[in-house]
Amino acid sequence: MKQGMGSHQSTKMLNDEWITPKHIFNGLGHFDLDPCAPLNPPYKIADVHYSKEENGLIKNWFGRVWLNPPYGNETAKWLNKLSVHQNGIALIFARTETKMFFEHVWNKAKAIKFIEGRLFFHYVDGTKAKSNSGAPSVLIAYDYYNAGILIDSEIPGKLIFLNNK
Repeated sequence: MKQGMGSHQSTKMLNDEWITPKHIFNGLGHFDLDPCAPLNPPYKIADVHYSKEENGLIKNWFGRVWLNPPYGNETAKWLNKLSVHQNGIALIFARTETKMFFEHVWNKAKAIKFIEGRLFFHYVDGTKAKSNSGAPSVLIAYDYYNAGILIDSEIPGKLIFLNNK
């Protein structure tokens, strides 16, 4: 097994389909669309869900979007689409030094909230993973409305506003 530098976590992703823990949605309000949902979500995140088979990246997005995209090389494409859509919140790893983070978060987002601690994601059947995510997570708002929602959320962490036009 490959080891990350200074970490006990594997650098190889064994599963790319994870469910956001319900407590993250406390205080985030109603979402119209989840374009990265599992085929049979264990709980409702938005009014409409696009599964992997429907490829939410190529479908039209509408309303307020919840985005927990596939992590890895594809993340940038999903963040770019949300930055153009301008209505929603994304959840990704806080890989703040990466080219992807600079291009699609630091240079486009209105606000980011670094979540305190590491999340325990859930398997597609709804059961909690035995180990934490192995990396810190961040919520991203590309518009001022959703940035305001991050201010009011009760998710422990640190909110930072960015000076992006």
